[in-house]
Amino acid sequence: MTGTALLAVISLGTVGGAHLLSRARWTWRTPRTGIALWQALGLCWGIATIGALLGLALLPYRSGVLGGLPGMYADQAARLGAVEVAALLAAVSLTGVLLVMLMYAVVQVVRDRRRHRALLALVSRRDSAVPGTLVVDHPGAAAYCVPGVRSSKVVVSAGTLALLDRGELAAVLAHERAHARERHDLVLLPFTSLRQVFPQFGLVSRCLDAVELLIEMAADDRARAGRPPRDLATALLRFAAARPAAAPSGTLGVAAHGRIPVMARVNRLLEPDPLSRPARVAATAAVPIIAGLPLFLLVLPH
Repeated sequence: MTGTALLAVISLGTVGGAHLLSRARWTWRTPRTGIALWQALGLCWGIATIGALLGLALLPYRSGVLGGLPGMYADQAARLGAVEVAALLAAVSLTGVLLVMLMYAVVQVVRDRRRHRALLALVSRRDSAVPGTLVVDHPGAAAYCVPGVRSSKVVVSAGTLALLDRGELAAVLAHERAHARERHDLVLLPFTSLRQVFPQFGLVSRCLDAVELLIEMAADDRARAGRPPRDLATALLRFAAARPAAAPSGTLGVAAHGRIPVMARVNRLLEPDPLSRPARVAATAAVPIIAGLPLFLLVLPH
């Protein structure tokens, strides 16, 4: 009973933690650690919630969550009452929905990227001014990457080539290559699928927005390595002033919509304020603890 109760408390605690983390600004000072914390928190919520429901269903066997499964299988769930059966069905349903929606999100992204790659093959061209990059003859500002398993495509518009100077363009291309190299699209997938499962909850949308912003900041940090941070900062401001269209579905663009995210990125580029080493170490150490605690409670006999 104790383990089940703790899993339930942890599940509720992750909701409160997500609320606090979605409003936190210290994560902007160490975006990669912030991304890892979000991943650990999401994993912790899923395991703790499903584990609490399973623990409630398996209470008659008094062997914990995983320890009670063989007993339930052996007697064909004969000891389960109405409450326990409802909890078991809820656990199985939640697990199924989360997995199905994650697979749906993967299929949808793969389909959108395949369609967009086929379109790029028809309308894009190579340009010696930007080697390794596809150029689309469109007057608007656009810069994004199309991630892939074997190869990723970085795309810019003719309008972007006219809008940015050489240093700014190099910074934007480095930003997009950072997205592709670090596979930020895979980081977003679980949060995108979670929003599809719970579209009515504003907290889930705020979580996705927070992760998207941290991903952009992480790519900004890669892009400014070895070059003046002002190049990327001015490029972001030019993109914001040009009001670019949203990046195609399944891609990652350089400019997030909204004044606050853009200015937050510009300010941290021009006035970096790294997180102190003790705080960074504490945040990093919290990642495996948050992710591992519900797993420990699952296997603990109780």
